[in-house]
Amino acid sequence: MLNDLQKEIIELKEEKNAIILAHNYQKKKVQEIADFIGDSLELCQKASQIEDKDIVVFCGVDFMAETAHILNPNKKILIPNAEADCPMANMLSADQIREAKKQYPDAAVALYVNSTADAKAESDILVTSGNAKKVINTIDEDTVLFGPDTNLAKYTEQFTDKKIIPIPGDGHCFVHKMFTIEDIEKAREKYPDAQIIVHPECNKEVQDAADYVLSTGGMMKHVKENDGVFVLGTEVDMISRLELEVPDKEYYPLREDAVCGTMKLHTLKLIKECLENEEPEIKLSDELAEKCRKSVERMLEASK
Repeated sequence: MLNDLQKEIIELKEEKNAIILAHNYQKKKVQEIADFIGDSLELCQKASQIEDKDIVVFCGVDFMAETAHILNPNKKILIPNAEADCPMANMLSADQIREAKKQYPDAAVALYVNSTADAKAESDILVTSGNAKKVINTIDEDTVLFGPDTNLAKYTEQFTDKKIIPIPGDGHCFVHKMFTIEDIEKAREKYPDAQIIVHPECNKEVQDAADYVLSTGGMMKHVKENDGVFVLGTEVDMISRLELEVPDKEYYPLREDAVCGTMKLHTLKLIKECLENEEPEIKLSDELAEKCRKSVERMLEASK
């Protein structure tokens, strides 16, 4: 049942002709008032389809809201807390990409969507954890500069004959780097019948020890299509979405402390204030947005 503040937000959203998009890692109360919940690819796809709304409230980290702005330059894109950034995205700068291009002039640049707009502007195409295998195999070049997540780069290289060079070489998600072999061993002892699913941002030894390696969108699809008990090696609030949409199954986090603090900066109070004041607003220069748009659209086309 929705609380009073959630009801007020829904009324305000309708009054403002707004849509609320939320990432899988948002708190349950935020997910409950969202019009659409998804992973990075799903949110990109949804953002590219928004036609009848004037305002988009993006409950995710800043690079996601920037992508919505890139795809919807004529709409007002709001983020409830402007401090919600992605530490991984900040690990790769545009200068680092330019330096890598000098070293490998014949390589294509495929960036994880978890990157800043300045970095995206230096890329040829974007990928998400859900479509990286498919997208990389659409690239003509034999060598691919890939950043910022090194674990996703190494995971993706297993499914292609291309040489993938990670830049900067140590990019990572601090949440997914928390998971260890010991965590998986403990889960197998505690839940012997469970399927253990981890994210490709986890370290390789953790991926190898798990039953499945899937993006959060892949996790959702797998759980919907299979019976059983599931232990998830990703941010804990992925379970909130599963409990909302597939409530008749059993879920456990691989670690209770796998929490992305910046994702949690969006509170119901801030979402309401964001709609009332129509700020903070995400803005990029027309030139920067146009440079990024080509890579985003190329990814969306390759994902079909």
